[in-house]
Amino acid sequence: MEKDAIERIELRLIENQVKSARSHGSGHVSLVVQRVIVRVLTRDGLEGWGEAAPWAPFGNVARGTLATLEAEIAPHLIGADPAGITACMAGLEGLAGHHEAKAAVDMALWDIAGKRAGVPVYALLGGKVRDALALSFSIANPDFDADLARAQEMFAGGHRVLKVKTGYLEHREDLRRLERLREGLEGLDLRVDYNQGLAVFDALRKLRDVERFAPTFIEQPIPRGQEAALAGLAAALDAPVLADESVYSPVEMLRAAGERWADCVSIKLMKCGGFGPARAIDAIAAAAGMPSYGGTLWEGGIAAAAGVHLLSTLPNCSLGAEFYMTGYSLVRDICPDPLRTGGGYVRAPDGPGLGVAIDLAELAAQTVAMVAVG
Repeated sequence: MEKDAIERIELRLIENQVKSARSHGSGHVSLVVQRVIVRVLTRDGLEGWGEAAPWAPFGNVARGTLATLEAEIAPHLIGADPAGITACMAGLEGLAGHHEAKAAVDMALWDIAGKRAGVPVYALLGGKVRDALALSFSIANPDFDADLARAQEMFAGGHRVLKVKTGYLEHREDLRRLERLREGLEGLDLRVDYNQGLAVFDALRKLRDVERFAPTFIEQPIPRGQEAALAGLAAALDAPVLADESVYSPVEMLRAAGERWADCVSIKLMKCGGFGPARAIDAIAAAAGMPSYGGTLWEGGIAAAAGVHLLSTLPNCSLGAEFYMTGYSLVRDICPDPLRTGGGYVRAPDGPGLGVAIDLAELAAQTVAMVAVG
């Protein structure tokens, strides 16, 4: 029987409003974010959806991602067997960087594979080891009183994991915010994320102040490229240190494990470029005794669903995940919240493929530019 083939790839640059401004140690987000939506269509009539959510502090922007998909990635995939996911992605290894673009086409191919088999993507990945992931919500609004009110409301609804974005304010203000959260929310699982926001020379002094709030982990306190210093902080602090921007690839994860850059690691599809590299990163981390955490950039429902499908199958991913954008941060997404968010957890959709439903009218309304290949 003749194999199916990828016949056409549609690419859309979309723009979303977010509900509140957000600040991080490595950058700020106003009220609009851009993403790229990928639709892969096959000769047999199947379609798969993917999503790229680049952010400049991580190296790419949406218009550049769109251009790379149109000029470099989509032409490579036209005519390929969509079932040959490993071969399709291996053919992109010569394209340096552009992890978000690669992740988008990878998840679209897995979406097609699940739809063809009539099973959720998590089943193709070996099956779930957990039915739900603890949802970590990030406190990042420059208006802390508004964020505190939201945190209190979420806590009352069953959410127990909050991550405070630090490093963009004065140190004493970061401590004040942490103190107010600790005072008002007994039993809170509190994490701290600097997004590379501290200078190496006085990071240890500041982080020792932060330790008194008993954070579950302190995420990427200093810049990427300072991994020797990061390892020194991990060794000196009692609180676990989580590596995020320092680990993009399995090769970097191997170094992180061998040189003990950190105690745990954040896995993001947008960082590593797809399910294959993400699983390799997690396997290396697990072998080193370093639990993993599901990070996010500005993904909507498509990429969030892909992330939860993946993380639900990883025994080592014990620190929860932060796929809250669709339900809590975007004013409107192109698909209804697919993660059955509630009670402080997110759950992988059970429908075939990624299990997401696309609102085509909303997609059209949010589209800024569209191109097609094939």
